[in-house]
Amino acid sequence: MRGSWAAYAACSEPGVDPELFFPLGDFGLSARPAAAAMAICARCPVRAECLDWALRVGEPAGIWGGTTPDERRRLRHAARTAARDCSRVSEAS
Repeated sequence: MRGSWAAYAACSEPGVDPELFFPLGDFGLSARPAAAAMAICARCPVRAECLDWALRVGEPAGIWGGTTPDERRRLRHAARTAARDCSRVSEAS
């Protein structure tokens, strides 16, 4: 794959509404756009690259790599916890 991963993203295909990826909340009326965005992400060939980017830059809003902002916060927290635990094991050796 050459060029930016974003050029290959399913969300950049013609006819895909970018607003689907920025719902106002996780419930009620906004749950429907979030579910539609997640369905697009599920078939995206660069989903992993998108999620990696969103985690690296700390993207605070929207659906990226098939995850919500809350899911990304949990992933970042889990990664920090794992890194801290690994460093403790290394120090004890």
